Amino acid sequence: MFEYFEGNYSWNMAINLALGMGASMGDIDEASRPLRPLAASNDDAAAETFFDTWTALGAKVKRMAAADAAAGRKFSAGEKYRRATIYWMQAERMQQPAFKPREGAFREALDCFARYLDCSGVACRKVDIPSEGTTLPGLFIPAEGNGPSPCMIHFDGLDVTKEIIYMLGMPDALRRRGVATLVVDNPGVGEALRDRKLHNSHEAEKPAAACVDFLEGMKEVDAGRIGIMALSLGGYHAPRAAAFEHRLACAVAWGANYNWGATQQRRFESGEQSLPVPHYWDHVGWVFGKDSVEAILEESARLTLEGILHQVQCPILVVHGENDRQIRLAQAQQTVDECTSSPKAELYVHRLADGGAEHCSVDNVPLTIEVISDWIAETLGGRTG
Repeated sequence: MFEYFEGNYSWNMAINLALGMGASMGDIDEASRPLRPLAASNDDAAAETFFDTWTALGAKVKRMAAADAAAGRKFSAGEKYRRATIYWMQAERMQQPAFKPREGAFREALDCFARYLDCSGVACRKVDIPSEGTTLPGLFIPAEGNGPSPCMIHFDGLDVTKEIIYMLGMPDALRRRGVATLVVDNPGVGEALRDRKLHNSHEAEKPAAACVDFLEGMKEVDAGRIGIMALSLGGYHAPRAAAFEHRLACAVAWGANYNWGATQQRRFESGEQSLPVPHYWDHVGWVFGKDSVEAILEESARLTLEGILHQVQCPILVVHGENDRQIRLAQAQQTVDECTSSPKAELYVHRLADGGAEHCSVDNVPLTIEVISDWIAETLGGRTG
């Protein structure tokens, strides 16, 4: 993994994620070079300085985008709005939940993303999925071609959003392969958490069923070829959903997560530092609506796939990195081994020799997008060339 900041895993993950989303290395260096002496401290003050430099970058690129738009250069404006979205969003996700300025940064990110969609004309539209008396915010990306197509529901992880998922490139890869995508802020992430106050739950089949219901009413989608995928913490949610929602035609875990509760217990007892975001326990408490580590650990214990994977009746793919420092590779093998009723349960390991070996292949996103999108196209009847 590209480790721009010595000894700060969370900040390095943010850099790699931004690059995977299409950030400019020059922009990143401009915002991050002054932060390098602060990386080792990894405290609130350092995190807030990270916020200041990255939001300043986002504001600068947004101003440049507006100038392009005013001159009628909408394609260039769109690309700048896209990069500005990345910088605002990465600044926001690296802060503790109680840090008030993050609210404004999230709004800036959403505004820039909406302007990106408008200027670029990409095939992506915002949707709201009815679910348990409210709605889940989503993005629908239709497949290339005519007629009803297969579609993948794409949930988030612990600390990413539908906009991040979109900009990582999976929906575009699937679109070219004849597969649509519904990218969803499931409970506990993105707008679902920040605006609708929906917290994460072990019952992933409930939002998944709502998404299937929604897609079954869309003329662009073949209701018999709807699958689900998710990354990171979603490596629990996607297999769990497939175990209970049997309308799903396939499932993909972009990074395994067989027993998230056991992982949290280990992290707490060991003081592990390879964590996705700073202020980790505050963030997890926000996601699950818990106000103590004890309550977090109690809730986390429910997030295990033990004893349910034999109920998965559809094809399932688990993709994992050999050098994943957050979730051990053994959890990936265990997930596949216990899908005994699946007609096709496969494990793909990104090896160090090939790249993409870190958590969710954040160190080489294109490699895992190619593996996953080809498998989905082959499984749901899309195309690979």
